[in-house]
Amino acid sequence: MNETIYMNRELSWLKFNERVLEEAENPKVPLCERLSFASIYQSNLDEFFMVRVGSLIDQMLVAKDSRENKTHMTPKEQIQAILPQVEILNRRKDEVYGKIMKKIEDYGVKLVDFSKISEEESKFLEAYFDVEISGLISPTIVGKRQPFPFLKNKEIYAVVILTTKSGKERLGIIPCGSGVFDRLIRLPGGNTYMLSEELILHYIPKVFKGYQVKEKSLLRVTRNADIDADALYDEDLDYREFMAELIKRRKKLSPVRIELSRKLSEESVKMLCGYLTTKPQYVFRSQSPLDLSFVFQIEDALRKIPELFYARRTPRKSPAFTGDRPILDQIKEKDKLLSYPYESINPFLNMLHQAANDKDVVSIKMTLYRVAKQSKVVEALIEAAENGKEVLVLVELKARFDEENNIGWSRLLEDAGCRVIYGLDGYKVHSKLCLITKKTDEQIEYYTQIGTGNYNEKTSRLYTDLSLMTYNVDIGLEAANVFQALAMGETIKRVDHLLVAPKCLQNKVLDMIDEEIRHAEAGEPAYIGLKMNSLTDKKIMEKLVEASCAGVKIDMVVRGICCLIPQVPGKTENIRVRSIVGRFLEHSRIYIFGSEGREKIYIASADFMTRNTLRRVEVAAPVYDEEIKARLLRMFHIMLQDNQQARQEDGEGIYRILPTDEEPLDSQEYFYAEAYEIAENL
Repeated sequence: MNETIYMNRELSWLKFNERVLEEAENPKVPLCERLSFASIYQSNLDEFFMVRVGSLIDQMLVAKDSRENKTHMTPKEQIQAILPQVEILNRRKDEVYGKIMKKIEDYGVKLVDFSKISEEESKFLEAYFDVEISGLISPTIVGKRQPFPFLKNKEIYAVVILTTKSGKERLGIIPCGSGVFDRLIRLPGGNTYMLSEELILHYIPKVFKGYQVKEKSLLRVTRNADIDADALYDEDLDYREFMAELIKRRKKLSPVRIELSRKLSEESVKMLCGYLTTKPQYVFRSQSPLDLSFVFQIEDALRKIPELFYARRTPRKSPAFTGDRPILDQIKEKDKLLSYPYESINPFLNMLHQAANDKDVVSIKMTLYRVAKQSKVVEALIEAAENGKEVLVLVELKARFDEENNIGWSRLLEDAGCRVIYGLDGYKVHSKLCLITKKTDEQIEYYTQIGTGNYNEKTSRLYTDLSLMTYNVDIGLEAANVFQALAMGETIKRVDHLLVAPKCLQNKVLDMIDEEIRHAEAGEPAYIGLKMNSLTDKKIMEKLVEASCAGVKIDMVVRGICCLIPQVPGKTENIRVRSIVGRFLEHSRIYIFGSEGREKIYIASADFMTRNTLRRVEVAAPVYDEEIKARLLRMFHIMLQDNQQARQEDGEGIYRILPTDEEPLDSQEYFYAEAYEIAENL
C-alpha cells in the first residue's frame, strides 16, 4: 500500500496544535479569547513534550531501531522532524502573543518590563522586591557544598552566570514559583502589571552581592511524564498506594525540554544541559513568558468589556425531560439524549440523586475516568451507598494527570461504603458507563447511560459530548456483563449490541466497514461517517482505504491527530477529513455505517486509536430510537457544513478553511443558538 497516504502521529498532532494557534491568530476571534488560545497552545505543547517526546526519548534508549507502523520513522527520525516544527510554531506563538498584548493595552491593561516603565514605577518595584519578595526567595550558588538543585517540572527559575573577583564563574539559581508571592504584580495607578519572575531576574544582583553578573535568563524545565504503571506494579502492593508513589516518581523523571527567556552563550547552555542531563537540541528560546497561565488574570481585569470575549453561553434545559417527574420514569418511556455543552448535565445528575433515594433501586455501577474537583457525581454515589444501595465504582487511577484527584475520590467512596475497583492489568478503563438496577414486584429493570465524555460537571460546559440514557433491556444486560467482567478483572469477550474494547470493538468496526464495501461493490449507495478526536489505528485505516477504493463515501470529522491523508487519487479519493477547532473542545464520538435509510449509529467513548481499540476498555452504544438517530445524523451533517471553524485536509496533509460563498455557519454557535431557542419555547 502506498505509504504516502499516512502521516506520522506526532507530526499530525503538531498540525492540530497549529490549528489551535491559528485561533490565537484569527482576527475574528475576540481578543481575550485569542489570548486564551495562545495559552492553550502552550499547555498542549507542555503535555506533548511530557508524554510523546518523553516516550520517544525513552524509545531511543531501549529500542532505537524500532519503527512506527505508518511512516516507518525511527524514534530519532521522529524527534528530528518534531523539533524544527516546534521552533517554527513557537516563533508564531511569540509573534501573536506580542500583537495581542499590544492591542490589549488599548483597553487600559498593560504587562510591562523594565524597558517600559517610569522612574516612579521603578522605585515602587525595587521597594516591592526588597519588602515582599527578597526575604522569601531561596537562592543557590552551585558548587562543592551546594550541588545543582532539583528543578521542578514546569516551574520558572532565574539562572545567572556569576563571576568572582578572581574571575571564576559560578552558577546561581533562584526559584520564582514559590507560591508565597503573587506572580502578577500590580503597579500603582491602574491596570499595569509585571511578572514576578521578571522582577526577580532584574534585581538578581541584589541577591548575589559580591559577584558580577555575566549572563542571566529565566528557565523552565519540562520533565518526562511517560511512566508505565503496569510494568512496575507488584501484586503484593496496595494498588492505590503504589499509584500515589508513582506520581512522586513521575515528578522526578528526566527533563525533555529546557525553555529560556534570554539568549545565553553556547558554553552556558552546554553547562545547563550537563546539569539537567539533556542536549542542546532540546533547548528553546521564548520571547513570550515561559508560562502563560497568568493570562486568565489579565482577562479577569477586562471581564467588563463584552467585545473582548465570546458572547456568554450557558447550557440550556433539555426538551427531552420534564421537571415534574422522576428521571428514571421518563427514560423508561423513551430513550433520551443530552448534547453538551448546549444542554445541561442536570438531568443526569438528578437521575443519580433520585436513584440514590429510590427504594426500588438496588444498585448503581459506574466507571469514573476524570471527575470534577468538587464532584456532584461522586456525592450522589456516596449518598446511594449511605442509603444502603450496592454501589460499584471503577476508578481509573491511571488517568494521566488526574491520578491524585482520583486517588482522593476513591478513598472517600470506600469510606462511604462503595465497592471500589481500580481497572485491569494492562488496560485502562476509559468507558463512560453507568448502570442503575431496580427491582420491583414485577421485574428487574435496567437503566443504562453511555457517554462520550467524562462524568465531569466542569467539562460538560466546555466540551462537546453526548450522553445516551436508555431502558433497553438488551443493552442493560450487556452493561451488566461489562461490570461483572470488570469486577472479576476480566474483559468481555462477546457482545450483540454494545461494542466493547479491547476484544469486541475493532473487529466489529471492521465488519461494518466490510458491509459497506459489499454494498459499494454491488453498485449500491454505501456510506461511513465518523466523528472522533483522533485516528491512528492502522488496521481500521487500511480498511477505510479499501472502502474508499471500492467506492464507499467516507466523511470524517477528526479534531486532533489524523494519520490517514484523504483525497489521494486512487487511494483515499472518496475520503473527506475535517477538523473543527473552536470555542468548545470537540470531544463527542459518533460512528455512522450505512447509506440513507439503513444507518447503524453509535456513540462511543473510543477514538480510533490503537490504544483505544486494543488497549483500553471502551464502550460504544447503538442508537435505536429513530428520533435520536435523526438528531445525530442532522448534527453530523451540520458539522460537515461548518465553513467558519472547520478546516478540511487536502491530499498533501494540509488543513485549510475553504473559501465559500454560502451563508457563514459555525456549527457550535448554531447548536447553541438552537438550544437557546428550544429552551425559550418550552
